[in-house]
Amino acid sequence: MQITKENLTIIIVTIKSQNIIDDCLESIDPDIKKIIVENSSDREFTNYLKEKYQNIECYLTGKNLGMGPGNNFGIEKSKTRYVMILNPDTILKSDTLSQIFEISKSLKFAILSPLSDNKDYPNYKTHKKLTNDKNALFEVDKIDGYAMILDKQQFNDNFFDEKIFMYLENDDLCLRAKKNNKKIYIYSNSLISHLGAKAVDKKYFNELEFSRNWHWNWSKFYFRKKHFGLTKAFVSGFFIFIKSIFKSVYFLIINNKFKSKLYYCRASGFMNAALNKSSWFRPRLD
Repeated sequence: MQITKENLTIIIVTIKSQNIIDDCLESIDPDIKKIIVENSSDREFTNYLKEKYQNIECYLTGKNLGMGPGNNFGIEKSKTRYVMILNPDTILKSDTLSQIFEISKSLKFAILSPLSDNKDYPNYKTHKKLTNDKNALFEVDKIDGYAMILDKQQFNDNFFDEKIFMYLENDDLCLRAKKNNKKIYIYSNSLISHLGAKAVDKKYFNELEFSRNWHWNWSKFYFRKKHFGLTKAFVSGFFIFIKSIFKSVYFLIINNKFKSKLYYCRASGFMNAALNKSSWFRPRLD
């Protein structure tokens, strides 16, 4: 079944994204349905979006659910077969979606994505050697989560793992799809720009860095444990855990509180995952 404007919904999870969301939304065809999931209680923000843009639904979660749960929330609200998971710090080209629509005519897939226009930071990984560089459509093992189109019928309502607050939720989704013999494709004639780490206002830099370091280490342990076993998860992260403790103490001694807390967060993320604690850490964005 071909993807069209009528059977596609774009889902964007936001939090403190006022500084970047307009560029993203203005790059999307206004005829395409859009769902904004705002991970807060900021009604002023969602009212602004509803007044400015057409074909848009906005939902307030009331709290920071994270990326995976936020995307699941949007998927549940969508009524189309296809959904495009999109970060607010992305910008579509004028033909990004028309290229996707065209290639989807005779393609069966679970996940399909445009290609990043930054050649230095490809938005996919594959263990296979790409034998034909001229083939615009190629199968991959995983796709970065900032832009991916899902065929909902391929997942049986089993989308993002809601235990993961952020990081590796897309890797987990792709790995589960591959284990079930589902197809994941990149189409290089369709390009997208990703600004990278710009989805939240930069004034929250410190809090975001603490959160990123905590959740990156929590998610790595959880992901490895889930798919490769407890021993693999523990061995892979233990050295970084020990090093982070020493660095946290060192920077505390020399009175660099930012770096001390940064390394503390790394160690804490690993420790909480190892103790089977939930991914509870949340940045302060008030």
